[in-house]
Amino acid sequence: MSEDPVNRIYLGDNLPIMRRHIEDESVDLIYLDPPFNSQATYSLSRNSAGEGQRLAFEDSWKWEIESESAYRTITTCGPPGLAQLTAALGQILGHGDGMAYLVMMAVRLMETHRILKPTGSLYLHCDPTSSHYLKLILDAIFGPELFQREIVWRIGWVSGYKTQAQNWIRNHDIILYYTKSGEFTFNKEYIPYPPGYTRRDGSKPTGKGIPLEDTWNCHRGDPLHSIMIMSFSAEKTGYPTQKPEALLRRIVAASSEPGDVVMDPFCGSGTAAVAAEALNRRWIVIDRNEETAPLIAKRLTDRFGSDGSPYELINTFE
Repeated sequence: MSEDPVNRIYLGDNLPIMRRHIEDESVDLIYLDPPFNSQATYSLSRNSAGEGQRLAFEDSWKWEIESESAYRTITTCGPPGLAQLTAALGQILGHGDGMAYLVMMAVRLMETHRILKPTGSLYLHCDPTSSHYLKLILDAIFGPELFQREIVWRIGWVSGYKTQAQNWIRNHDIILYYTKSGEFTFNKEYIPYPPGYTRRDGSKPTGKGIPLEDTWNCHRGDPLHSIMIMSFSAEKTGYPTQKPEALLRRIVAASSEPGDVVMDPFCGSGTAAVAAEALNRRWIVIDRNEETAPLIAKRLTDRFGSDGSPYELINTFE
């Protein structure tokens, strides 16, 4: 696969697809924006008025046969640390909805570790609902010493509805950043100096800019709002959990090089593919919603026209 220039869209369950179709140590960067265990149902809007909606996905989980199978796989065949952690979490949380979500994620994160090259990186996008549990799982799979950063992405301004909560107003997602080993690709990124910027001693700066911190969209020179709060965003496709291309471009630029392979196993609207294509990376994206394939194809055509790279559509449902 490392020699194959063709990009791929896989339709189907990402677990058997990764197991059967993605080779060991063949991917340089994995970004995943999985369900957050929000217990919500998300629809795909057909137009700006929200008409013609179809189901995108249900982010709710039940302990069923599939959960039990994943639990057995982890506790009998998983890395020792993950097996012990999973058994302990099962005792604490019980075999209920929350545990069903965690074992679903754990078996898939085991596969991402296998797929990554030794110099590869993984970015797991989540929210505070389960980020603490997912970090423990990633520590058990990758090793706590290979945890690099917890990135806090400030979503942007909040609506009047959200401000009514009788609590601190939540306005961020979490991105957990891990690497496969201590030797990994990282291209440091900078915010341009604002006009009139001077150092503390009054001198003019001579560097590349202000280095990006692990808090994003928290600096006036780093506008990175969620497009879902921007009614005027031309990027919007109607997919309910779509992320801005700028967010994915930042991750792809930082943790891969031109020609590298970028994978998103929960690709949704396909923003990872668009960002990877824009930065001359190869890409593999997976989603079980058959609505995503024509959506991604349209985005690639609209964005790159005839200049886009060829790609292959593989429908495992057929």
